Amino acid sequence: MVCVSKNKSYLKSQHLKIIGQKTLRGKVKISGAKNSALVLLAASLLTDEKIILDNVPLLTDIEKMGNILKNLGVKLHNKDHQLIIDSKNISIQELPYELVNGLRASFFCIGALLTRFGEASIPLPGGCNIGERPINEHINGLRALGAEIIIERDVVKAKLVKKKSKLFGANIRLNCPSVGATETLIMAASLAEGRTVIENAAREPEIQDLCQMLNKMGAKIYDSGKEKIIIDGVHKLHGCTHKVIPDRIEAGTFLIAAAATSSSITVSPVIPNHLEAVLNKLEESGSKIIIKGNSISIKGNKIKAVDIKTAPFPGFPTDLQAPFMALMTIAKGRSKITETIFENRMNHVELLNQMGSSITLKNNIAYINGVKRLRGRTLLGLDLRSSAALIIAALTSDSISYVYGLEHLDRGYENFELKLSGLGIKIKRQNTNNVNIIDEQNTILNKKDISEIKAA
Repeated sequence: MVCVSKNKSYLKSQHLKIIGQKTLRGKVKISGAKNSALVLLAASLLTDEKIILDNVPLLTDIEKMGNILKNLGVKLHNKDHQLIIDSKNISIQELPYELVNGLRASFFCIGALLTRFGEASIPLPGGCNIGERPINEHINGLRALGAEIIIERDVVKAKLVKKKSKLFGANIRLNCPSVGATETLIMAASLAEGRTVIENAAREPEIQDLCQMLNKMGAKIYDSGKEKIIIDGVHKLHGCTHKVIPDRIEAGTFLIAAAATSSSITVSPVIPNHLEAVLNKLEESGSKIIIKGNSISIKGNKIKAVDIKTAPFPGFPTDLQAPFMALMTIAKGRSKITETIFENRMNHVELLNQMGSSITLKNNIAYINGVKRLRGRTLLGLDLRSSAALIIAALTSDSISYVYGLEHLDRGYENFELKLSGLGIKIKRQNTNNVNIIDEQNTILNKKDISEIKAA
């Protein structure tokens, strides 16, 4: 196993007990970015030399990706938050469905394996069910680079065209700035023959982190972070040491939690310009923000309603839409939150309404009338970010809340409850035992039912 989280072997049989109406105070150490670390692990497949990754977060998603690499024959050595990755002796084979299922990022391996070995076979990925998230952009881009791709029984099989020993450069324009497709194509083009130009590329910080590591490995990638990325393929990539960037989503989640509880905290280390859109909305909603180097301090105040609309970076991140909605439920006035990235990312609306919020959902637009306070409830988080939103809502509630669905939370937040506890919150992870929870139809769900609920 790549990482082992203490006391988290049976996440579906655990819950958080949260006592609301508490104020946060202190400093939070921000972990490495999950979404960056996952793609960097995939990128390690591009070389037969060792990659050393520092600041790797201890998360179940990282554990899953590590197990996928080990299945291919990669040797992994981990110590604390450092991973040493040796991809010298890889066995090209179809990845087992049980490893790929539940981890969207597993599909990123296809570009690295294809360009290095000339073939790859990967089952269609899983992950949070927050929308279709099609892989068309990945496949069309790889075909433009010279790959033959077929899909049989939900398995994507890619190989080089006959009589070709390498992929070849191409001009590719993405129909939408897909983060995953941009990352897949950058990795594939890094060892292709000639120049590749990706237009309408995603600009997220995690893509910039990938390009920085690849350039350390000997790649020739220009203009990462811009809408047009240029990659000149090289013959071989070598090993390197690289530090994962701080997790902007984790930092944003804690800042939103502080705003919701009228608290003062500092998050560090962070890269402030990665959070510019979020910080602007927090200031607009009444909080005071102070930036000093790689730290951000927030002082919460009376919460004013503001509208947000998710957008690709540098816009407001979709991963913080749910936490920010929890903040808006107790804001003064009426706000509107529009989700433009994923068509099924409003699973938390009904759960927040069970806590006493007043939210009306039409298509992917949530209309929120702020209330004075929320009430504690027993709730089941249905995906990673909605689970974080429920915890923020529980922090503001007038009583005790119990939040289930920790198998989602631990995919993206390292020791979330311990960090909150360090800020003065009374929060504790407990075994479920025979506790029942109530779903939105007020049906009693026992432990067996909980374990069978599909991640959403």
